[in-house]
Amino acid sequence: MAQTSKKALSIGFFLAGSFFGVLFLIFMPIFGGGMNGLDYADDMFNKLSKGSSYFIPKLSDDNKQFMGRPIAVSITMDKPEDKPGDAEQRAEMASKLFIAAGAQAGVNGAELKIEGDLGKIVEAALQDSDAMYKNEGQKIREKYGSDDEKKMFRQWHNVFSRIDKGLKKEGKIEEANLVSNVMKKAVETAYNYYGVEAQSVADKAVLMTGLLVFYVAYTMWWGFAIFYMFEGVGLTMKKAKVKKEV
Repeated sequence: MAQTSKKALSIGFFLAGSFFGVLFLIFMPIFGGGMNGLDYADDMFNKLSKGSSYFIPKLSDDNKQFMGRPIAVSITMDKPEDKPGDAEQRAEMASKLFIAAGAQAGVNGAELKIEGDLGKIVEAALQDSDAMYKNEGQKIREKYGSDDEKKMFRQWHNVFSRIDKGLKKEGKIEEANLVSNVMKKAVETAYNYYGVEAQSVADKAVLMTGLLVFYVAYTMWWGFAIFYMFEGVGLTMKKAKVKKEV
């Protein structure tokens, strides 16, 4: 018959009760800005990850060797989920990016033809990415006469993803790699983190360490609660006795 232990069971219930008590507090909107604990932690790590994702200066240096290198591509701006007129509108919006960068951009329905200096085009994309990364969306609105900076800026990604594929088909790997890196490390980063305040890991080192320590301790907390409750009802694991041969 299993041997029970009231002391172990009491400890287990106390740990379990306090565990759920803390969990209740975590889901309460008592943290910065009226957020619950999970939202607060998620917000903090988003800010820290943005602070360590600023690659625009490095990409600007990489782009210097492409200044004066011509590019001529023809792409279509349609997507499978498009409604009538969506692709045409997207092409018109995208053409404004390249005209502002000093390139020639012709629109024929959903088709966009681009001719210009690759280095200057990439430089324009990096400048817009820098503005979005710094949450200066008004610069995008004023530059392109748009009332939706995110929708306007997103066209860099729509176009670059297609230019990347076109350049690879032509065997222009260096140019394609540049466009791909700018798209992933500048355009995507700036778009995804738009509106998030960037923070340095060094500035939040104590708080971040505290959260990680709490996560480990809180996980062990529940583990010990289960352990003591099982021990309290007599469910324990003991090393089996070695049988001696007679």
